[in-house]
Amino acid sequence: MRRRRTPPPPSPLPQRAGVDAVRVRLPAGGWGTVRAYLLERLSGAGPGTVDAMLAAGEFVAGDGHPVTADTPYHPGTYVFFHRDLRPEVPVPFPLEVVYRDAHLVVADKPHFLATTPRGGHVAETALARLRRDLDLPALGAAHRLDRLTAGLVMFTVRPDERGAYQALFRDRRVRKEYEAVAPYAPQLALPRTVRSRILKERGVLAAREIPGEPNAETLVDEAAHRPATATAPALARYRLVPRTGQTHQLRVHLNTLGVPILGDPLYPEVAPRVPPGDFRRPLQLLARELAFTDPVTGREHRFRSARSLAAWEAYEDWAQ
Repeated sequence: MRRRRTPPPPSPLPQRAGVDAVRVRLPAGGWGTVRAYLLERLSGAGPGTVDAMLAAGEFVAGDGHPVTADTPYHPGTYVFFHRDLRPEVPVPFPLEVVYRDAHLVVADKPHFLATTPRGGHVAETALARLRRDLDLPALGAAHRLDRLTAGLVMFTVRPDERGAYQALFRDRRVRKEYEAVAPYAPQLALPRTVRSRILKERGVLAAREIPGEPNAETLVDEAAHRPATATAPALARYRLVPRTGQTHQLRVHLNTLGVPILGDPLYPEVAPRVPPGDFRRPLQLLARELAFTDPVTGREHRFRSARSLAAWEAYEDWAQ
């Protein structure tokens, strides 16, 4: 019988700017002190950083007591600390709350705002913003939306209910609908269902399609199209209904059809990174609709984003 792992203790440290403390479970190993392990684990932090944090009491054990330079090492215990929050360029677009009750918060996320802390985006994320703005420190993400994608994203208010809402997405019990602006291809017969096997490798920016049993399925339809003008190419607004949730699935599938989404920095080719603060030409992909049966209250929910895609509304302004 498989032994159930003991859940980690709650963080004894309060959040900073809506960001949780880092939790580290000490692995099996021959370190004599916690300090020795931290020096190895955080070797990239810079000379003297770990010792300075130890001296300041910034590492704490699960019981809230400070870790000192000679604290013995015990595998399986936990250490908590706050990462150094580096300055981030604020994303200058509003994060709208479209629904809130005792269980859920549904937000209409702008382009360029990450859903949860990751990499260089920590305090400037939808989760951290909502925790601060709504005074809900226990708020958690039920799913994630790419940083470059705008639209609806769902958060849970109560940690003990988070698993139930995450299961909605895992078990494909949420109906999701997206919109995208991409080149108009009159020869493309729509609607159609695209199926393929998508592989996203760790450390590789773009996903790719490989031979094998499909693990990604998207219904693609056209909502509208317009002819080319003197200042804009022929464009179409596509309706996308994913039936699976592979990384970059919609972007990969439209690219496969020969109509890559406008503003996509990865498909068909990986473009050079833009500097922080460059908010021009956002990816023209929007999570338009979420619909599901609430697993806690039994209520039928259907939410729709009020955002529009800039390249469809005014291509010339978007393309500047």
